[in-house]
Amino acid sequence: MAYAKLGRTSSQRKALLRDLVTDLIINERIETTEAKAKELRPIVEKMITLGKRGDLHARRQAAAFVRNETADVESGQDAIQKLFADIAPRFAERQGGYTRILKVGPRRGDGAPMAIIEFV
Repeated sequence: MAYAKLGRTSSQRKALLRDLVTDLIINERIETTEAKAKELRPIVEKMITLGKRGDLHARRQAAAFVRNETADVESGQDAIQKLFADIAPRFAERQGGYTRILKVGPRRGDGAPMAIIEFV
């Protein structure tokens, strides 16, 4: 399986991707570098597939990866609850391709190519 190392050790890379997946679930749209967005896409799609399955085992598998952060302060909903209650039902009829990557110009400072990743 090919993947980008993103200039990090395996534990740092896993922590980065866990944070990005959680942020994408909470905000539904994030801006990051193209390389990170391309690495993030398959992981997020797997999380949505788990959300569509909706059983207890799928919920526990998603909870093992997604950080325990509050998504909505008013309702007290966390990221896992938002994934299973709001995001996954939206894609019930869709057979994959839940995210879109839009390329943005280079980042000011180091010129890294930036992208916006969002749900379709």
